[in-house]
Amino acid sequence: MKPIDMMYQAMLAEVGQRAMDDAWTLDFPPRGRFVKVKVKDRDYWYFDQPDGEGGQRRKYVGPVEDPEIKKRVEDFSTIKTDFRTRRRLVSSLTRDGGLLAADRNSGVIVEALAAAGLFRLRAVLVGTLAFRTYSGLLGVRLPSTAIMTGDADFAQDYAISAGVMDSLPPILELLQSIDPTFRAVPSLAGAETTAFINGEGYRVEFLTANRGKDEYLDKPAEMPALGEASAQPLRFMDFLIREPVRTVLLYGSGVSVLVPDPARFAVHKLIVASRRHATSALKRDKDVMQAGILVEALLQTRRSSDLAMVYIEAWERGPQWQEGIKLGAAMLPNERKDQLRECLETGSKEIGEKAALPF
Repeated sequence: MKPIDMMYQAMLAEVGQRAMDDAWTLDFPPRGRFVKVKVKDRDYWYFDQPDGEGGQRRKYVGPVEDPEIKKRVEDFSTIKTDFRTRRRLVSSLTRDGGLLAADRNSGVIVEALAAAGLFRLRAVLVGTLAFRTYSGLLGVRLPSTAIMTGDADFAQDYAISAGVMDSLPPILELLQSIDPTFRAVPSLAGAETTAFINGEGYRVEFLTANRGKDEYLDKPAEMPALGEASAQPLRFMDFLIREPVRTVLLYGSGVSVLVPDPARFAVHKLIVASRRHATSALKRDKDVMQAGILVEALLQTRRSSDLAMVYIEAWERGPQWQEGIKLGAAMLPNERKDQLRECLETGSKEIGEKAALPF
């Protein structure tokens, strides 16, 4: 597994910091431009931005002589320059640095939801899109064969959703502003919607941790912060999204996102793989592959203690968790099993706690 050159790691950190600081662009994104329009002998500022269909969408800003607006328009040139710089950095990272950019469908969706405040409201990008960000986070090149996806998954803790006293705009409206073919996928349990799909079959789904018994897994949870969307409760999700980390999804000028800790992601994938039915063999194999790749990356980058700590946390949650870890680990190829063993043994020594091996 080849390391990423330190120069590119520094560039990635710079893109991530700038993307996180870029708050004003929520109202006036750098892809647009301010235009002066005369109405009845008086000049007004309007803001034009692409509508996603080859045209422009115009937003009223205010009168030209308003000093507050004048300052914003002047500052916009600086923001625009920074945006272009970040785009060049992202291009260099993906073209020369060996990092993988998000595909357009995924990138534009994550970008729009981030701009609407999804990650500010402590939602977490999960699934393969999150896995895609670990190359930059860990500083190694991950194989692209494990990164293909046709969906975007987001998770939010129910207590956070209920407690923030804030909400996104309606999710369906946000998605349809990107692609009018998006529609809600009806839930089997009722009128609640946890997923949306467009005409090409690209799926956006919202998840949360299961807070009760397994019979509630098929009942969508109402999520006050998710803009009229519900979320599908899943077992083990609370473990995955605990203590998420901030990084950047490489699309456009870089999108600041929250993702699961990579060590948690690896352990979670082993458990999830053990619960896949025979009809989900492809997803099961992908889970095992991603878990194995992350184990190797954590071992190579001397983060064995990270894996050991979350592994022990999962193991101590009881027999069902232990059984899931054992079954998932048994699916790893022999080389990956050896790496998992080495990572756990090394990490155990570093943290001074014994990790029970799953073999």
